[in-house]
Amino acid sequence: MSMISVDRHDAGARRWVAEAIRKVEADANRSCDTHLHVFPLPSHWGVNLYLKDESVHPTGSLKHRLARSLFLYGLANGWIGPETTVVEASSGSTAVSEAYFARLLGLPFIAVMPASTSPEKIHLIEFYGGKCHLVDDPGTIYDESHRLAAETGGHFMDQFTYAERATDWRGNNNIAESIYSQMSMEPHPEPAWIVVGAGTGGTSSTIGRYIRYRRHATRLAVVDPEGSAFYPSWTSGDSTLTAPGSRIEGIGRPRVEPSFQPMVIDRMIAVPDARSIAAMHWAREVTGLDVGGSTGTNLAACVELVAEMRAAGERGSIVTLVCDSGDRYKGTYGDPRWLAANGLDVAPHLAELRAFLTG
Repeated sequence: MSMISVDRHDAGARRWVAEAIRKVEADANRSCDTHLHVFPLPSHWGVNLYLKDESVHPTGSLKHRLARSLFLYGLANGWIGPETTVVEASSGSTAVSEAYFARLLGLPFIAVMPASTSPEKIHLIEFYGGKCHLVDDPGTIYDESHRLAAETGGHFMDQFTYAERATDWRGNNNIAESIYSQMSMEPHPEPAWIVVGAGTGGTSSTIGRYIRYRRHATRLAVVDPEGSAFYPSWTSGDSTLTAPGSRIEGIGRPRVEPSFQPMVIDRMIAVPDARSIAAMHWAREVTGLDVGGSTGTNLAACVELVAEMRAAGERGSIVTLVCDSGDRYKGTYGDPRWLAANGLDVAPHLAELRAFLTG
């Protein structure tokens, strides 16, 4: 019996993928790394706080790293080709970054997102040539994304499933390796804590795995806003828990996403939304950095950890992230009318934060 073979090699498509990967990697080479700012704590406290400013990426947020990794993953897997419509379920920033990379590669892009997403983010997606498909029920974004991908013959990127596997957690200049490299000449180069939020769970997974892989003593704290399923799931051990969803864009989810890896997390901190937004405004007062709500959530938790370290007489460093710019939230977290309409009184929290540095 003779041998039978089927050859599906497409030389033209392979050349297109090679050039697409070159373009995506060239973008990384141009943008290099992000800044690490010192947050001004009193020197006699013996605790140093650092803000890694992910807002300086070309698309203005931490999600630029994720979008780059997801595109490389899709290209290397053969899921994305020269005619592929790229579809994503996103609350905003990931879609902005993916729209950027889709335009870079000349591909159509559709973002499936809650109708409550800030107008600023919708404008940015459209600026990069993407289309926004808004849904009233945030819980339907996954089904809608699958439907649109099938309808267009495209590819659903599915950040919530693939975030933790698309990034090389061993290094390759991922965010964890970058943090430790930038901290190498600081007074306490190995952070006592790294503090991040969870949207997909990809960033916390990458950092938590890297800490263990490199045998660091650093502890990983993950912050979670009101209405998110991550904190109650982590504390109870029940991964099937659901929740209403978060008002702090970019972090917190109504369900526990597949990329969320609870075992790499040392502590979770639930932060009230009013405190997150107060810390967002406080950050601008103290540092001059215009940051978004998820950065406020990070910073609110850092204040708690700094106070804890001081009370224990512990010296060391804490690193957290500036996830994106406050420019994206002028009509929401930056608008007193929006805050009042949503029952968010930031004044008491802002007063406490202002008093913190004088304590």
